[in-house]
Parts: sequence; structure tokens; C-alpha cells
Amino acid sequence: MEFLYVSLVCVFVFLVSLLLLYKNKSGEGLPPGKTGWPVFGESLEFLSTGWKGHPEKFIFDRVAKYSSSVFKTHLLGEEAAVFCGASGNKFLFSNENKLVQAWWPNSVNKVFPSSTQTSSKEEAIKMRKMLPNFFKPEALQRYVGIMDHITQRHFASGWENKEQVVVFPLTKRYTFWLACRLFLSVEDPNHVAKFADPFDVLASGLISIPIDLPGTPFNRAIKASNFIRKELVRIIKQRKIDLGEGKASSTQDILSHMLLTCDENGKFMGDLDIADKILGLLIGGHDTASSACAFIVKYLAELPHIYQRVYTEQMEIAKSKGPGELLRWEDIQKMKYSWNVACEVLRLAPPLQGAFREALSDFIFNGFSIPKGWKIYWSANSTHKSGEFFPDPEKFDPSRFEGSGPAPYTFVPFGGGPRMCPGKEYARLEILVFMHHLVKRFKFEKIIPDEKIIVNPMPIPAKGLPVRLYPQHHKAVIHQDCIQQTRLL
Repeated sequence: MEFLYVSLVCVFVFLVSLLLLYKNKSGEGLPPGKTGWPVFGESLEFLSTGWKGHPEKFIFDRVAKYSSSVFKTHLLGEEAAVFCGASGNKFLFSNENKLVQAWWPNSVNKVFPSSTQTSSKEEAIKMRKMLPNFFKPEALQRYVGIMDHITQRHFASGWENKEQVVVFPLTKRYTFWLACRLFLSVEDPNHVAKFADPFDVLASGLISIPIDLPGTPFNRAIKASNFIRKELVRIIKQRKIDLGEGKASSTQDILSHMLLTCDENGKFMGDLDIADKILGLLIGGHDTASSACAFIVKYLAELPHIYQRVYTEQMEIAKSKGPGELLRWEDIQKMKYSWNVACEVLRLAPPLQGAFREALSDFIFNGFSIPKGWKIYWSANSTHKSGEFFPDPEKFDPSRFEGSGPAPYTFVPFGGGPRMCPGKEYARLEILVFMHHLVKRFKFEKIIPDEKIIVNPMPIPAKGLPVRLYPQHHKAVIHQDCIQQTRLL
């Protein structure tokens, strides 16, 4: 009996030892952290801090808890490591397509079917070879006048002769109208509106729980994407005819550029593939900029001394223009203080909160092992809201961007490395043209002084940012200029 008891104890000790050895081996060298609840992991806490308006809390709480700039977690159904700080950004941006590659949740792949036909790495390389020719500054110069014209029409139809407006829906309309015009040459407001509602449904359900049941955000997003894709294919087919008959130009927009550009093997993209690419560009080209423009209105309303300096700079440019004369590239380059203000807005309320990568192989970072297949999340707020990189980080201070500006890899609203947003210069143009016409026309004040901010996944004013408008005294001149420019175009 005693022998049997001793044997059972030995077996028990042996099994416990094996279990401990297995746990130690399986977790050896991994970053500190926890994976949270089964299936959900820490996703709910990750998302809820954004819903409460403070997405950086998820990051900073864990950095403090684990005393580490890299920690493990479990997000969106995946084991993940979160890289924080300038060193984490530098490592990821410098090792794109070497140690890591872009990764998107399954919901994105199902909304964009063509993205599943090739790897995300191949898709990224394909797009980044194609887009620079359109988005480089020398190519964008010819679109400044078109942007100016559309912006004036936007303010005339959505802002003029109103005592108050809700800003965020208007900035969404503005950036979407610009994207439709410059990407597709679709300018008619009625045609743009046909896209707008289903597009909002698509954007809101794009990064959601991929449950394809009637009524779910994901199901509505798939239906919306199918509707938009059919409309885009119709536009693509007509454009092919117009190009063949000489009714369309090869340089008029991104659509023509895509139709006429082949890969290194001489192969052209199919219609559905182009439709998906345009769909993705419309999301990237308008959703993030609409958030930035709305928050520019917010901060200018809250900070009259900042507003006054932006107004002074923009009016110097306005007074240099002749009647009906559109903005030019040279005018944009004079908007230095305005762009510093926009950058400070992008620091405090980055539309791109962060992004995921996937480890292509096992590697070591900061002394921790990152297994192949793990997802890696980088957060803009880990540097933007850190006193280490931006002293007094909650203070609005455009002077941070004077001279050489912030240290490398600390200001990352457009990402970085090979995957830096190719539309960065495009975004700069549409934001600055918006600021020019905003302050030239109005002073404004917030109707809800302490309006809550929600981040899901971009920062959004909870009530849409209602403001009261006070037209500038030179409104009549502006109206006359708008009439003359419309006639010229």
C-alpha cells in the first residue's frame, strides 16, 4: 500500500514537472503580457478604450504594468505582440516584407474578394509600384485647381447661408466628393451621393466581427461592397470605351492610370481587380482625411489664438489672388503654419490609430522572441501621446513641427517605411485647401463644449461636432469669386 502511494506521488510529481517544463518552454523568451479571455482575448478592452475616447490607455497601462515597450496580448482572434515607441516603429517600418508583412482581419479579405487571390505582400508591392506616379507632388500639382473648385462648391452647398452645421458629415461629404472626382472623374453631386450611403455602410463594417448573418455590420458591408463594385465595373467599362475613342485622357485620374498600366510581365489588371483597388483607395482617400478635417475645425474653435494665425496666413494668400483665380501649387507651399497646425491635430487625433503586421519568420526584438505567424500591432499613440517624445503631450503646440520637427519614427500619422501612406501628399493638399476656405469664410464656435470623442476605429466626435457659424465680412467677395471660377471651369 505504501509502495503504491509512493508510486502515485512520483507519477504526480513527474506529470507536474512535465507540465511546468512545457509551459516554460512554450513561453520561453516571449514578451510579458497575458492573452485574456478565451476566443475574445483582450479585444473588448482594446476596443472599449477607444469607445471611451482614450485608445492610448490600453497601450500605456500595459507598458507601465510590464515595464516593457513590447508586450503580448490576444486581439481579433490572433496571438499578438504590441510594439511601442520609436524603436518599435523603426524596427517594423525597416523590416517590411523582410521579417513582417501587412496583415488585415478576415473581414477585410471577404469584403475585397480579389485580395484573397494573391498574398497581401504581392498586392502591396503591386499597388505601391503603380501609385507613386499619380501621387507624387509633380503629378498632384495639376489637380490643385480642381481641388479648389470642388472645395468652393462644397462650402457653397453645405455651409453657406446656415447659422449652424454638423461638421463631421460635411467633411465626409467633402473628402468623398474630392476622391470621386480625382480617382474616377465623377463630379456630379447626384452621382457622388449614389456612392456615399453604401460607402458609409461599407466603411463602418469593414473591420468588424466577420459574422455573415442578415443585419450584422459585416453582412451589410458585404452587400454595400457588392453594390459599389458593380457600379465601379460599369464606370470602368465605359472608361475603356472612352479611352479607345479619345474621349478620356490617360492622365485624368487614377482609373485611367490603372487601366493603362501593366505589370512587369505585360499583364493588365482585370475589371474586378481594379474595382477592388479603387474601392480600397476611396476608403483610404476619404475616410481618414474627413476625420482630420473635422478635428481641425474642433481645435480651431477651441483655440482662437491658433485660429487667428491660420486666418492671417490664409488671407495673405487670398489677397494675392486675382478675381476668379484658383489656388496654385505655389500657394499651398506658403501654408506653412497651417500645415504645422494640421500636423499637431494629426498627432493628437491620428485617423490611423495603428496597424497590424504578421511575422514572416521567428525573430528577436528587444530580447524577446516573436514567433512566426504572430500578429504585431504598432500604435501611433505610443509615441504621439508620450511625454518622452512630445513634452506636455496633451498641449496643442504647432511649434513642435518647426525646423526639423519631431524625431524620426515618433510622428507617424501616415505610417512609415515601404508602407507609408502613398497618399500623404494628396491628404496634405485636401486638408490645406479645406483650411483655406474654412477660415476665409467663417469664424465658428462649438455648440457642445465638452463633446465626447469616440475612436472606432478612427476618432469621431460623438454628436458629429455641431458648430455655430459666423460669416466673415468679405463673404460677398468670396461668393463673387466662386461664381467667376465656376464660369471659368
